[in-house]
Amino acid sequence: MMRAWILPILLVLCGSALATGSTARGNPGVAAAVLVAFVLLAAVNSPLIFPRSIGALEAQRRSAEDGRPVVFWRPGCAYCLRLRIRLGRGARRALWVDIWRDPAGAAAVRAVNDGNETVPTVVVAGRPHTNPDPAWVRAQLSLPRRREGLRGRKPSSGSER
Repeated sequence: MMRAWILPILLVLCGSALATGSTARGNPGVAAAVLVAFVLLAAVNSPLIFPRSIGALEAQRRSAEDGRPVVFWRPGCAYCLRLRIRLGRGARRALWVDIWRDPAGAAAVRAVNDGNETVPTVVVAGRPHTNPDPAWVRAQLSLPRRREGLRGRKPSSGSER
């Protein structure tokens, strides 16, 4: 768990050091701006911006039940951050697995990416997609509700009108 916080902590420490230097040189305005910028960078690179992670096995079980996509991610990954931001509020509908906190999640990602821990890896209907387009993932997030509505019913053919 500590590994996920290394980058944000380093960003805050570096920002604090730069702000202290600016204050010592008599530039408190610059110091405040630098500190705010580094704190914002730390927040964006922290696990706090992502929905709560669950274990890979639990995510796969839930996905099998309701069809929601499983997103394997890790803190500090720019592509994961891009996906999270582009999904907006819809990101909460996906099942998120932090591969740094869950060894089973890391193993699942390595199994579909030739031994590499390449993230984000999104699994939809049992099929993995490495670093998919956020618009495609957003479209997949809207599908589970339709699947739930169709569960137990046969698809209608065009001739039954």
